[in-house]
Order: sequence, then C-alpha cells, then structure tokens
Amino acid sequence: MILKLHPKRRFKAPVYAECISPDNLNGLSEAEASRLEVWEGNKRRRLGGLFKIELVEESPSSDSDGPTIMLSGDLTKVRRIGAGMSRGCIVVEGNVGMHLGESMKGGTIKVTGNAESWVGCMMEGGLIEVEGSAGDYVGAPYRGSRDGMNGGTIIIHGDAGSEVGCFMRGGLIKVQGNVGQFVGIHMAGGTILVRGDCGGRAGAEMTDGKIILCGHVPSVLPTFTIDDLKSNAKVDGEKIRGPFYRFIGDVAEGGKGRLFVSKPRNPHLAFYEKYL
Repeated sequence: MILKLHPKRRFKAPVYAECISPDNLNGLSEAEASRLEVWEGNKRRRLGGLFKIELVEESPSSDSDGPTIMLSGDLTKVRRIGAGMSRGCIVVEGNVGMHLGESMKGGTIKVTGNAESWVGCMMEGGLIEVEGSAGDYVGAPYRGSRDGMNGGTIIIHGDAGSEVGCFMRGGLIKVQGNVGQFVGIHMAGGTILVRGDCGGRAGAEMTDGKIILCGHVPSVLPTFTIDDLKSNAKVDGEKIRGPFYRFIGDVAEGGKGRLFVSKPRNPHLAFYEKYL
C-alpha cells in the first residue's frame, strides 16, 4: 500500500499530524484517511482538508510490513509525522517540521531535505535518515523528562544543533557534519558519532555511553579524565580511524562514559598526553 500526501496550501500555523504514520493509515481508503483529524494551530481539521491524498497502490501482501507514505511539498510547519510508528516507511521529499518520528518504535523514515528540532524525540526503535541538516535536540526528550532515545538509529547527513542525544539511554546517532554545544548531555547509554566539529561541552553530566568526535573540539570539560590514546573507535561494528584521545566521565556525576576526541584535529589537547 502506497499513499501520497501533498499540502493543498501553505500552512501559516503549526500542523500537528501524528495521524500521518503507517500504523494509522494502514488499510485505509482515500476517503477514510481524509477523515482523520489533525490540529492546525488551535483549530481541529480533517486530514483531507489540508492534504491531497492519493492511494497509488494497494497490495494486501505488503500490509505485514506496513504501508509506504510519501509526502511532498512545504512541510516545515507539519509536526509529529511518524509519531509512535512501529512499522512501514515514510518518505519526505523536502523539508519537514519538528518532532519527526517522536516515540518511534520501528519502521523507516527518510527525509531528502532538512528537519526541524527534536528529530527522533524519545525514539525506541527503527531508522530515521535525514539527507540534509537537523535542528536542536536530536533524540532528546521533552523538557522535564529524562526518557531520551533508547533504541534505533538516527543518521543526519548534514549538521545538527545543540544537545544532540540529551538524556540518551540507547541506540545510535550519526551526524556526518557539525554539531552545536552539549552533544550527549545527561547521556546514560548508546553511541553518538560526529564526523565534523563540535561546539563544545561534549558529554556534560553523562554517566555512560560513547561519544566519538572526529572534528575540532574547543576544549574538554575538566570533569573528564584522560584514559588512553586509541588508534580507532568502533561504532556498530565499523572501525573509525583515529587516533583518538579517550576520556572517561563525567566524573562529577560518577560517570563512566567514554569520550573519543580526534588527536589530529585537536593539537591543542596534546598536553593531556603527559598524564597517560
């Protein structure tokens, strides 16, 4: 089953469309899908009133994996696409709004453009892949919650903002570009790989997990202790070529997290070697 959705107009207010997920749309006709409810600002709307919905292909044999949902157009105001999904596939052609794949448990989401903040918020499983850049709080929970990402994989091919992996407990986040400050803050498990530069304060208050920074880092927090100099780091069975300084912390939290920082990209950290 393949469903195509395209906005009928440009949205001025945020559209909360958690109903756009394979779990909710599986097996529905165009008419049934159009009757699902969403919020546009403070007004309740029908999905069919905001989106053109087209059932391209219907195949009973594909229902076990869930349908494929294809979205196109200006979706920067559309939030919570794929929230709670457990199967199937969502393909976004263009940019997409906040809270993409919130509490996702399975399936795949692919975005050809950029994504706003909170990609994979409280994610538990599945795969989210963004070909462009993402905003702040990738894999993070809502403010006041400690239940961050606990499984699955998020891949950002561009840059990401601040607090990537905040309160992360499991899973894998890969950022091919740069990240802002506080990557892995409050981290308690899982792995974060950053191929580019980091804005600083990596791993603040982390207690467990692994962070690998392949680019430039302004400094390492004083609550991390130098532990070793490693020739490479392993991420999901892949060897990331180093060498890396390996730090342990955050010791202020009694943490045992591992922070890998590229040696060639950070010659200003060479003074740590005298403590090895």
